[in-house]
Order: sequence, then C-alpha cells, then structure tokens
Amino acid sequence: MVYLSIKEMLKKRKKTKYWLVKQMESDYTTIGDMMDNKTISIRFETIDKLCRLLECEPEDIIKRK
Repeated sequence: MVYLSIKEMLKKRKKTKYWLVKQMESDYTTIGDMMDNKTISIRFETIDKLCRLLECEPEDIIKRK
C-alpha cells in the first residue's frame, strides 16, 4: 500500500496542519484527507508543492508498506 507521510514531515518541520492548509491554498478537508491517507489520487503539482513547502523530496513523503 502506498501512503503519504505528511503528518511525520510536518512534525519534523514543527509546522501545523493549519499552516499547511494556508500555504497550499486549499481547504481543511482536502489537506485532512491527504494527511489521513483517505485520498485516492494526487496530482504531481500537489506533490511538488508539498515538497517545496516541507523542504523535502517526493520519496520523503510517498511511502510504501
């Protein structure tokens, strides 16, 4: 199973979910679904923006169990 480790990255960077919602210019539900791995797809643009904001690489947030 592939999942996003956004919560872990936010914790590492000492950032909040609220901060991410504002920076992503998105709504709380969408970001919450991504963080809880309830989303079924994600755009490359979104991954790129997450990586820029969290100062990481895609392999840091996309994990496989």
